[in-house]
Amino acid sequence: MHVEFPAPAERTEVVSTFRSDGRWSPHTTRSWEFVGLEEGFRGLDSGDWLPSGAHAGENVIVGMLDSGIWPESRSFGDEGLGPVPARWKGVCQGGDSFNASSCNRKVIGARYYLKAYETHHGRLNATNAYRSPRDHDGHGTHTASTVAGRAVPGVAALGGFAAGAASGGAPLARLAIYKVCWPIPGPNPNIENTCFDADMLAAMDDAVGDGVDVMSVSIGSSGKPPRLPDDGIAVGALHAARHGVVVVCSGGNSGPAPATVSNLAPWILTVGASSIDRSFNSPIRLGNGMVIMGQTVTPYQLPANRTYPMVYAAHAVVPGTPANVTNQCLPNSLSPKKVRGKIVVCLRGSGLRVGKGLEVKRAGGAAIVLGNPPMYGSEVPVDAHVLPGTAVSMADVNTILKYINSSANPTAYLERSRTVVDVKPSPVMAQFSSRGPNVLEPSILKPDVTAPGLNILAAWSEASSPTKLDGDNRVVKYNIMSGTSMSCPHVSATAVLLKSAHPDWSAAAIRSAIMTTATANNAEGGPIMNGDGTVAGPMDYGSGHIRPRHALDPGLVYDASFQDYLIFACASGGAQLDHSFPCPASTPRPYELNYPSVAIHGLNRSATVRRTVTNVGQHEARYTVAVVEPAGFSVKVSPTSLAFARTGEKKTFAIRIEATGKRGRRLDRKYPAGSYTWSDGVHVVRSPVVVLVG
Repeated sequence: MHVEFPAPAERTEVVSTFRSDGRWSPHTTRSWEFVGLEEGFRGLDSGDWLPSGAHAGENVIVGMLDSGIWPESRSFGDEGLGPVPARWKGVCQGGDSFNASSCNRKVIGARYYLKAYETHHGRLNATNAYRSPRDHDGHGTHTASTVAGRAVPGVAALGGFAAGAASGGAPLARLAIYKVCWPIPGPNPNIENTCFDADMLAAMDDAVGDGVDVMSVSIGSSGKPPRLPDDGIAVGALHAARHGVVVVCSGGNSGPAPATVSNLAPWILTVGASSIDRSFNSPIRLGNGMVIMGQTVTPYQLPANRTYPMVYAAHAVVPGTPANVTNQCLPNSLSPKKVRGKIVVCLRGSGLRVGKGLEVKRAGGAAIVLGNPPMYGSEVPVDAHVLPGTAVSMADVNTILKYINSSANPTAYLERSRTVVDVKPSPVMAQFSSRGPNVLEPSILKPDVTAPGLNILAAWSEASSPTKLDGDNRVVKYNIMSGTSMSCPHVSATAVLLKSAHPDWSAAAIRSAIMTTATANNAEGGPIMNGDGTVAGPMDYGSGHIRPRHALDPGLVYDASFQDYLIFACASGGAQLDHSFPCPASTPRPYELNYPSVAIHGLNRSATVRRTVTNVGQHEARYTVAVVEPAGFSVKVSPTSLAFARTGEKKTFAIRIEATGKRGRRLDRKYPAGSYTWSDGVHVVRSPVVVLVG
């Protein structure tokens, strides 16, 4: 069965008719302090962090499309908040374990959407989810508190890790909950959710009508991204952009392979994921005296002063285990006879990280050491395993395996873990973060920016264990998660702060401010790196890592209208997204959309791109341009200076990109990148320039 929009396609208010598939899924404290520290501020305790005014963001409403909310969390208290904004038109929809009293002046509205899900899967199994806006999963609670959770002192993950005060980036903003994601029926429905186009579209339509200012959508397509007219999130986001709503979406967790990023429409702000400056150090003492530094947030500890035999999973599997996964500790793959009482070394790959620990426990193992395969490099997501355990980088697991293979009786001991901050370098791009180029339209660079998404502590549903595994009955109020799902709400909160400071700005202007003030450098001043040790670039992080305080005063912005987006869609694949606006006979190239970044695909010797900037800074300002050319290409900006007499004035300039013919070995790279930057001595307005050679 499938759900289609009921209106006939010839009616002008119908964009398109397409199957409502369950191809969408959610993209799964220190982070805000780190973002502040990166900008030279002391963090959230500093008055410098927020825009001027004690109630910054209080009248801004954030719509969360996710798995619901756990309203009793201290992160959603309404102490000291003023009345609900008078323009709010939403409702607090009751249901299973949720009623009008579940909403307050913080969580001002809540709805849930089940029609498309139940048309496809049948009636919801209420043992796995609440038939209401209440969050059974935890994902929605986590993202909502990251955007707008109140400052809550003295919180920590299970085991006391990451202890401190937890706060969202816009702690005074109001939350409107739109529950659109539900468990996938099957043997373990708690592990993964699905979200249907029709349910999401209905939610986005309601959110616009209710009066939200920002939508935070940590959801993306699984598999090949759909065309824009068939993309429920893109169609809903265009409707939202028409009404001035900023839509922020996660880019996906399918990296580091290229061309994996989702949520590709230019009217969406698409977010990658990077690390913060915190780790959870867990020393592994090998029998030869060598100490390897792992990371973990498991609360379980091996008995002190005793070493344990160590075994590699590939040497301890039951007969019949497929040869390509013998080292991955998949369910029922380990031989109890070979692992009982031992520390088992498993590799990431297929299956859930926490599921591998569960398999070691089932087989009687004493602890797990989870190692990275080459694709994940040094990136180490942490987990609250169901037994003692830790995780290590690719280089470190290779060292451990070398020791195991060279020793007749390999042994080890896992020491107690502790939280460490000020880790350098940071941020580092997460290997799981989906990468560009944009497979639908290579002339629009995606992702747009990156933000903290690795090992983020935030509020959690008390109906869900920290691992979501069957048999894990632990209850937590705060939990550590990784994914672009966690980075998306960081950018949503930044959009809230900008909307509060500049209520008259368009959604495109807010997106531009966030993008052009982002940085390609880490906190130490060097280039942002990938988790595998390579230098990152625009296909990894878009315009760079967010700097919210800088975004409040960007100097210049690249604006775009609803009609601009319709013309872009016509130019990009001939998509007519508004039947009252027929596609013109001739359209500009897709790269001519007034976007804050430049990507040129299929360059035939040279191309000229025009952009228009709007002065949002001082009345009188003069900007000059500085160019960093991509290897093998010249970039000329004309004119080289822009003079503005007043705020709101617009200026247009041209960027000519030309192949130089000097194609050395550096041009073996498919995506040579440079930038152009406008500066008036105070503001720095930077745009990446990427040429897609392949």
